[in-house]
Amino acid sequence: MTVRAEISRTSQVGGYVRRVRRHKYEVSVAWTGNTGSGTSSYRAYERAHEIRAEGKPPVPGSSDPGFRGDPARWNPEELLVASLSQCHMLWFLHLCAVEKLVVTGYEDNPQGVMVETPDGGGRFEEVVLRPRVTLADPGQADRAAELHEKAHGLCFIANSVNFPVRHEADRG
Repeated sequence: MTVRAEISRTSQVGGYVRRVRRHKYEVSVAWTGNTGSGTSSYRAYERAHEIRAEGKPPVPGSSDPGFRGDPARWNPEELLVASLSQCHMLWFLHLCAVEKLVVTGYEDNPQGVMVETPDGGGRFEEVVLRPRVTLADPGQADRAAELHEKAHGLCFIANSVNFPVRHEADRG
C-alpha cells in the first residue's frame, strides 16, 4: 500500500519561518520465486518478485542476470538508475515550465556503473544521465543547460545517494 503522509513543522531559515514537509512512501515487495523447495540451495529458487503499491500495476522484479536473475524483469540496479533519471527529468521540466522555457521532447539514456567487492557485495561508482532535450526555441539552449544544473541540485534521489550522479546534457 502506498501512503503519502505529509507531516508539517516549522523551521527558522534565514529569518523566515518555513514549513518543512515530510513524505512517506510505502510499497510492498513479495518474493514469488519459490519453485517448490524454497531456498534449499543457491540454484533451487528464482529471484522473481513483485513490487506493489496501491492503485498501481505491479512491477515485475528479479536480480541482475549475472546473479541468476530473469532478464525480462526489472532489477534493483536498473530501477535505481531509472529513478535518478526520472527525478532529474521531472525537476528539469518543472523548472522549464516556471521559466517559460518550452520543452517539446525529452529523452535520457542514463548509465550506472556498479562494482562488485571481494566480499560478494557491491556498490555504485557513479550514474551518468544523458538527457536529450528538444526546445521550442533552440536559442534557449544555454538557459536549458543552467536549468539542468539547477535540477541536478534539487533532485531528491541524487541528493540521497553516496556516489556521484553526473549529467551530460545534449546541447542540441
